[in-house]
Amino acid sequence: MSGLRTAFLPRPLHPGAWWLWAIGLATAASRTTNPLLLLLLVAAAGYVVAARRTPAPWSRSYAAFLRLGLLVIALRMALQVLFGSTGAGHVLVTLPQLPLPSWAVGVSIGGPVTAEDMLAAAYEGLRLATILACVGAANSLANPSRLLRVVPGALYEVGVAVVVAMTLAPQLVTEAGRLRQARRLRGRPDRGLRSVVGVALPLLESSLDRSLQLAAAMDSRGYGRTAGVPPRTRRLTGALVLLGLTGAALGSFGLLDGGSPQLAGLPVLGWPLLLIGAAAAGAGFALGGRRVGRSRYRPDPWALPEWLVTGAGVGTAVTFLAAVVVDPTALTAPVSPPAWPGLPLLPLVGVLLALVPAWAAPPVSTARRAAPPRVPASERVAA
Repeated sequence: MSGLRTAFLPRPLHPGAWWLWAIGLATAASRTTNPLLLLLLVAAAGYVVAARRTPAPWSRSYAAFLRLGLLVIALRMALQVLFGSTGAGHVLVTLPQLPLPSWAVGVSIGGPVTAEDMLAAAYEGLRLATILACVGAANSLANPSRLLRVVPGALYEVGVAVVVAMTLAPQLVTEAGRLRQARRLRGRPDRGLRSVVGVALPLLESSLDRSLQLAAAMDSRGYGRTAGVPPRTRRLTGALVLLGLTGAALGSFGLLDGGSPQLAGLPVLGWPLLLIGAAAAGAGFALGGRRVGRSRYRPDPWALPEWLVTGAGVGTAVTFLAAVVVDPTALTAPVSPPAWPGLPLLPLVGVLLALVPAWAAPPVSTARRAAPPRVPASERVAA
């Protein structure tokens, strides 16, 4: 029982568990256009972020991803107005249509804009915005530098590049907030187009500065140094990893794509490609780990909370995939004719599973350093 109690003591959760949970939520969101389910997934991810985020600078990036999602919805609807008009349904407005050559069949620029087309575009944009919100939740909860520790040796260089890319958005959000606060202190406007122009140049300068500092730090730590491995082994490792990741990507696409060949409601090409790709990638990782000498100081534990958080994400994805087999129409919002979407029970259970990390993950340590003792004014003057 003591081990069970210590597993839930305040500590940072393994970053891999947060990303697996977020990938499970994103997989569930990719299977539906039901706005009620998508909004519930966004709310569940936001609740977990609010309950388990740390005071780190990157923990405030979830709101930035939500704003990016709103921009994606607006952009998707704008593209539908300009290029995706079908003319079927209730016409809202008719735009001037540009005549196109005969080889551009099925493409239209302008024309009638219908309510059904706009509603379908809004649902598709909301689905992509929900996936972005899941990625933002992982960015807010997982420490990118700690995630680099668990990257296999064969993907160490690629992992460094991915981790650096993932830290870009949180760092930009933090730096933009610092610059806006500096403008407020100077009595300058921090909202509107004028503030954007005033923040853009310092933000670019600080980004370039940070890139140079990062490059110098990586060079001083011997980045790119490898152990003595024969060239044949390196080529074999690269081929296995490349083929494995390609097979895993194609297999995952086959599982997520509703148009792939199916047998008894299950994707035929998804699981075989995914398993073969995972096996090949695992062999490449095992061989590639020999050429990178790494030491771990205080390795991140993988205990019961990590299993619960990962299981919550996998359970959410499984419930949505099962709902596609049981009742595919329940996950599709009615567009023609427009109607209020339903709320199926099985995906709703998946949304409840997505909330499990709010209690299963270890609590964040709220201990703060004690404030220095206050010195009386008379003693400060005397000093």
